[in-house]
Amino acid sequence: MIRKLFRLSILDRSRTREGHPAPEALRDTVDLARTAEELGYHRFWVSEHHSVPGVAGSAPAVLAAAVAGATRRIRVGTGGVMLPNHQPLVVAEQFGVLEALFPGRIDMGLGRSVGFTNGIRRALGHDTGDADRFEEQLAELLGWLDGSQQAHPEVHAYPAEGLRIPAYVLATGEGAGIAARAGLPMVVGDLRARGRVTDIIETYRKEFRASAWGAEPYVVVSGTVAVAATTAEARRMLVPEAWSLAYSRTRGSFPPLRPAEEAEALSMTPKERELYEGALAGHIHGTEEQVAAELAEVAALTGADELLVTTSTYDRAALLDSYRRLARIAGL
Repeated sequence: MIRKLFRLSILDRSRTREGHPAPEALRDTVDLARTAEELGYHRFWVSEHHSVPGVAGSAPAVLAAAVAGATRRIRVGTGGVMLPNHQPLVVAEQFGVLEALFPGRIDMGLGRSVGFTNGIRRALGHDTGDADRFEEQLAELLGWLDGSQQAHPEVHAYPAEGLRIPAYVLATGEGAGIAARAGLPMVVGDLRARGRVTDIIETYRKEFRASAWGAEPYVVVSGTVAVAATTAEARRMLVPEAWSLAYSRTRGSFPPLRPAEEAEALSMTPKERELYEGALAGHIHGTEEQVAAELAEVAALTGADELLVTTSTYDRAALLDSYRRLARIAGL
């Protein structure tokens, strides 16, 4: 049982599947949130992606509202809102509305990524340089929440001002230092590169400055976890996402997930095969006993406070079974 090791949460990216349109993917996300609440998971987050054929979640604050409205107790938030794509005032207002409607349940996970192609960035009105302003934007956003911002006198982020909305920084590159200087919790992944993850966590803890937002470091590690009756079944859950990733790296487009048996039967170029096998490697997967043992190792290595599971696969029944098994491992 891993209950004493860390809290257990879910990030769902609303992945689309062949034969199942984007609206269904969004409804699946809401349904999964209900199941996560029933199983006792701590929080449920959604993501932000723009112009990606394989991902339906382009408006995380809107989707978070739907999730919160369909649940009663589980914490709901974003993993995350990509702050360089937005004005901090608007983000503060959106989360203020969420917190006002669902008090005490809303999290604000924030990232510094921008659109992954020039066309998307132009459509959003931003470019790669905006990511360099993330720390400045983060400070402004927090200022809208606590009423301390001075950049725009006599402007207020209603109804957000004065509300306590926990903020989390998604740590990639400079993210760990930014989270530490702001005194905020940090989310870091993925667990396939555990040496890199532990280095980031060490940097974060070493540089952390207590703030009104956090008295001490709080670390959330994220990654794929697949649990099934056999190791082979758990590995098959990983196949659709691995194929999609390999396809995107060689074709430039991130496609909807295909059934595992279809993906396994496809012919691949040597490069595609290399990327595919690499995408399969290193994830936490197996039987309940195997996964419990590996998660105990992750807890010992990272000292993390929380595990945010980010698994995607074509077979929804297998995915739900995996989350039920993981909940059982955790004693939820």
